[in-house]
Amino acid sequence: MSCCTTDGSCSTGTAAAAEGIATVYDVSGMTCGHCKSTLTREIGAVDGVLAVDVDLEAGQVTVTTADEPDDELLAKVVDDAGYELTGRAS
Repeated sequence: MSCCTTDGSCSTGTAAAAEGIATVYDVSGMTCGHCKSTLTREIGAVDGVLAVDVDLEAGQVTVTTADEPDDELLAKVVDDAGYELTGRAS
């Protein structure tokens, strides 16, 4: 089940998202609403992703997945979108 709809918008308040594994990543290069919508769309399209929450102020993205996330795949998706996933937040 994906949180993203066919028009590219995402719903992050689903009950399914609460059942997944939430992982917080540090991401550099995010500055505006366009960055937030781009990353929400691109990360949300990855198989197994249930929800995406982008916090521009903190420079972090919380990804909720059905199973343990693939950090390398998520880093590639973020990098391909024009940003840099620098690792899991501590």
